[in-house]
Amino acid sequence: MSSNFYLQPHIQQIIEKLHKAHAQHKVVVLATGVFDLFHDEHENYLRAAKKAGDILVVAVESNARTRELKGKNRPVHDEMERLSAVSNVPEVDYTFILPKDFNTKKAYEELLIQLKPDLYAVSSHSSYQENKRELMERHGGKLVVVYKHNPHVSTTKKLQG
Repeated sequence: MSSNFYLQPHIQQIIEKLHKAHAQHKVVVLATGVFDLFHDEHENYLRAAKKAGDILVVAVESNARTRELKGKNRPVHDEMERLSAVSNVPEVDYTFILPKDFNTKKAYEELLIQLKPDLYAVSSHSSYQENKRELMERHGGKLVVVYKHNPHVSTTKKLQG
């Protein structure tokens, strides 16, 4: 992951605010995802993530990374539209788009070092939970499953149906 990513003013401002939140003993929760065709399950997951702590930071996958994860016809909505949808959830405090090369353990680790989340909130179907758990524990945090995934609702199913 490019260290320039963390030098972007928006990201630097979030990092500074999170450091202040930690100084006030607030629990910082990180959630990540694609959030394409934003639907109720996305919103329910984010609301559950917020209930786990005080400050909710949501990182949205880039367009390039979404294509890598979901296929060449995705995302349906541009990263800025997805970021806007996530930002409009009242429980979400801060949002940003992950870099397009956010696909390695090292990239996750750099994110955790910079943001210092206390909790990494995931849904029951989130990929790579064991890797995320190990990284969080290594950096003094904890992975928590905050939401049970409803297998009947997903962007992929909406696109197929």
